[in-house]
Amino acid sequence: MKNTQHISTNDAFDNRMNISNHQTRVPKPKLSSGSVVGLYPVVLDGGKTIIYTSDKSKESEIRSRYALRK
Repeated sequence: MKNTQHISTNDAFDNRMNISNHQTRVPKPKLSSGSVVGLYPVVLDGGKTIIYTSDKSKESEIRSRYALRK
């Protein structure tokens, strides 16, 4: 004879209400950490590589460094 386990719906409801299953609030600075708002794109290799920089005047420096890495 097999031993079968019966999972009741009450267990599912209790588990759903468990505090470990709740998602915590994520702070806004952490959500925007990957944002490119306010950054200038430098397009390299015909669009295959895009580097974002906060200072547009450094574009030529970025291009020269990228060329040296090739």
